[in-house]
Amino acid sequence: MTTSSSERGVSLGMPELPAPAYPDDVRARLEADAREVIARYPDSRSALLPLLHLVQSEEGHVTRTGMRFCADVLGLTTAEVTAVATFYTMYRRRPSGDYQVGVCTNTLCAVMGGDAIFEELQEHLGVGNGETTEDGKVTLEHIECNAACDFAPVVMVNWEFFDNQTPASAKRLVDDLREGRTVEPTRGAPLCTFKETARILAGFPDERPGAVEASGGAGPASLVGLRLARGETAPARVVHPRDGAPRDRDVHEPSPSEHLSSHDAPQDTSASDPAHPAGPTAEEGE
Repeated sequence: MTTSSSERGVSLGMPELPAPAYPDDVRARLEADAREVIARYPDSRSALLPLLHLVQSEEGHVTRTGMRFCADVLGLTTAEVTAVATFYTMYRRRPSGDYQVGVCTNTLCAVMGGDAIFEELQEHLGVGNGETTEDGKVTLEHIECNAACDFAPVVMVNWEFFDNQTPASAKRLVDDLREGRTVEPTRGAPLCTFKETARILAGFPDERPGAVEASGGAGPASLVGLRLARGETAPARVVHPRDGAPRDRDVHEPSPSEHLSSHDAPQDTSASDPAHPAGPTAEEGE
């Protein structure tokens, strides 16, 4: 005696229908933008990454309709486009908030307090990793590296830097974002929405007054090597030997204003906050 798949509790499902097309007016607008992007490359296939940012700027995430559009204008299969869209984490596959709040939890940021920040924000916002608040304002996620270890722990909002954060400052940050208050990044361009950010990443100019001039946010700690190569730095600090006796050489004692990063200056980070220790609180063996 044989049993059917339904009797065995197995659902074979139905083939997924083709993605719907954009409305005619939206498609016409996107096609004009796509032609401008494609014209930058000798091989049209190279335009796929910026085009995925372009369709992401339309709906806030990369939809099946967006991937179909990219495939059509580039002469690719939807499978080829999907393979790229699912590989890079900057392309969202489901609706996201106006502000993508990424907390670095990689090695240095984690030990400086990134883990504590991420845990507190999850509780404060009532969301998990990759989830969005009910008001649609904030999507929270942990990020492996923000490439700003010299300012750890770092939080990014729509890829703009917020350096030397604490759990308290990070909670104020997301509260301000949800309430619509003006928030200024530590360095770089002023904040804009995630859709606006996606269009800029697609290669279109940021037309906000002063935004371009404010970008390019490498901080002093990131430029130490360049300054050394140019001979522009102040005399190096010399650490006295353990006996405390100075050597017969000039020693530069830096003023507080000369501290370059959270690694050589006291900072109000979660690592120095007794209420929010950066490391594990349990005793060894527990």
